[in-house]
Amino acid sequence: MKHITLLYPEGQCNLSTVACIIGTVEIFARAGDYWKQQGNKHKYKVVVASTAPKETYIGNLVSLKPDVYISEIARTDLIIIPSAMPGNPTTDSQAMIDWISRQHKAGAEIASMCSGAFILAATGIMDGRSCSTHWSYADKFKETYPDVHLHSDKLITDERGVYTNGGAYSFLNLVIYLVEKYYDRQTAIFCSKIFQIELDRNSQSAFAIFSGQKQHGDDMVQKAQDYIEQNIDEKFSIESLSSRFAVGRRNFDRRFIRATGNTPVEYAQRVKMESAKKALESTRKTVNEVMYEVGYSDVKAFREVFRKVTGLSPLEYKNKYNKEARAGY
Repeated sequence: MKHITLLYPEGQCNLSTVACIIGTVEIFARAGDYWKQQGNKHKYKVVVASTAPKETYIGNLVSLKPDVYISEIARTDLIIIPSAMPGNPTTDSQAMIDWISRQHKAGAEIASMCSGAFILAATGIMDGRSCSTHWSYADKFKETYPDVHLHSDKLITDERGVYTNGGAYSFLNLVIYLVEKYYDRQTAIFCSKIFQIELDRNSQSAFAIFSGQKQHGDDMVQKAQDYIEQNIDEKFSIESLSSRFAVGRRNFDRRFIRATGNTPVEYAQRVKMESAKKALESTRKTVNEVMYEVGYSDVKAFREVFRKVTGLSPLEYKNKYNKEARAGY
């Protein structure tokens, strides 16, 4: 029988951590029952492991008691890191990070859920690898772990036995993905039906809310960001924008990228698309009306940028999120 360790990261837990742990335990238990019902032998043992014998109430609502302590686990086949609040490592969390590193060197695969990617990245294992995390943590993650290739649009990454996923309750999609990896496709389909989790979701782009990196201290870039955000309907060139702030185009680009993580063009596109998304979600405006309001006159260009940002066409997005549009009003 193989061994799966679900970590309980003391000191970094919130209610999402609890949800990840409980959801994973329940789905893997149901997968195991289904597997045995098909005439197979029991395949995996799942345990919840922590670094020390602590029970802390989370949100004054619930506490979790681990099955074992990581010091008792000599060898495991898969480590699952749940969502966890990013922060400076404590003595306990550092012990967990060191244990993850040792287990990975011994051949264990690893999966992180949501902001659990911060714990995984702290091991150094993710350097040079692809990774995902909750879109709202993308800027903080890039700043903290610049050697990791973050793909915050992806729901799941799978690279050489290391799995990561996007944010919040999309951990359920990762669990189904792991069930297919560790059992088979039919078991994954069964679990997806029982728990009503969509199979094969691969993007979190449609859920992202763009707010822009503002905590960078570059006054010129801040003014440029403000100008872009206050003139969404304007179609302007980056040359005209840089000259507005008396900065050469090359230097303007360099400072903007360093401060925000986006090129000026990308930033303007994200701001415009965020405004378009809100209009499509909450108004009866047509796609063309919204397009003109955010400074586009070319339907094809607007659709291409919108799909690049959200993973959906403008009409698909409107039908998905606008209740009145779905009802045919």
